[in-house]
Amino acid sequence: MAGLRNTIPEKTVERLSEYRRTLLSCHKQGITHIFSHVLAGIHGITAVQVRRDLMLIGFSSDTKKGYDVKVLIEFINDILDGGGVMNIGVIGMGHLGQAITKYFNGRGLKLRITAAFDVDPAKTGTEIDGIPCYEMSEFEDVVANNDIGIVIVSSPASAASQLVLPIINAGIKGVLNFTSAPLNFPQGIVVENYDITTILEKVAYFVREGEEER
Repeated sequence: MAGLRNTIPEKTVERLSEYRRTLLSCHKQGITHIFSHVLAGIHGITAVQVRRDLMLIGFSSDTKKGYDVKVLIEFINDILDGGGVMNIGVIGMGHLGQAITKYFNGRGLKLRITAAFDVDPAKTGTEIDGIPCYEMSEFEDVVANNDIGIVIVSSPASAASQLVLPIINAGIKGVLNFTSAPLNFPQGIVVENYDITTILEKVAYFVREGEEER
């Protein structure tokens, strides 16, 4: 399904991830089938959008009974996971880096944090929540030895730009940047800049706008 994955729009990939979390929750509750309008209502979108997303990945089902939850989970797994585990490194093991590590590991995803990196000598050479923490001078070797394909950057924003070259040299293919400093990489490296402050300020703005309209 490699060719298909390359043609799926970014927003559809995001929604597929969200659908899967909902479907996994339904499966745990013993729910065996779900209609598109129910799935749509949970995610605040239209049933047409849900059907379009699933048609785009080639999934069809008996609409009289709704979608088979277990079958749809497995189908989305094939699309999003590609059959293999993706190893991840975290750069910056402050409060945010540690929270991210605790959140992901143990959730049964095909995403596994296998190494952490920091400049604090009190953290390097130790294990944090079972994850070994290394000095940045070891970054390239650790990435190669652990087959790490993605890094999560949760370092101070002032140090973020200094990480671009080491990340490129290590052959990293994907970056999730949680700092307030946008990071730019050459074509071939997928990067998502996720500025929590900006997102929170956007939410606050629309909250205030809504209050003023009342």
